[in-house]
Amino acid sequence: MAGSLQDQLLGAGLASKKQANKAKADQRKKTKQSKTVKKGQVYQDQDEIKRQATIAKQKEEKLAKDKALNKEREEQRLQKEIDAAARQIIQQNVISMPANGEVEYNFVDNGKIKKLYVNNELQNQLANGNLAIALLDNRHVIIPAGAAEKIFERRPELIISRQEKEDIDPDDPYADFQIPDDLMW
Repeated sequence: MAGSLQDQLLGAGLASKKQANKAKADQRKKTKQSKTVKKGQVYQDQDEIKRQATIAKQKEEKLAKDKALNKEREEQRLQKEIDAAARQIIQQNVISMPANGEVEYNFVDNGKIKKLYVNNELQNQLANGNLAIALLDNRHVIIPAGAAEKIFERRPELIISRQEKEDIDPDDPYADFQIPDDLMW
């Protein structure tokens, strides 16, 4: 049984000479097309590689842009949460000021001297650092010092005035003669 499969099929009478010639012609066309495709394919492959590289670069740029945008949105969301938490702390800890306060308490807000009218007890607590002045909806309110510490950690610009307790130098000869912050002339 030497010979090609085609010869064997022709010998057995399963295929005709016409079918054999047609199969050979089809085979030649396929090999000829594959040779021409291989020559042109080199140029097409280079173009395809460039296009794929461009697409990959665009995807990387878009991914980097999306990451930056997501990071910015996350920071904005976090800032809103911090603002809401600080605002809530202030609202929960507001100390009501007397409607007709008899004592002026002066403080500095953005380089300008402002005043609140409070009673003697509030003035003493503000001067001692037990209370602080915070900004809520563009108005000044009084809050406890503990709440002011929490707010100062989150949003320091909301705390307008807060007295710090100074460390007294033990070698200071005038340590016993402190000048009060709320000295009235």
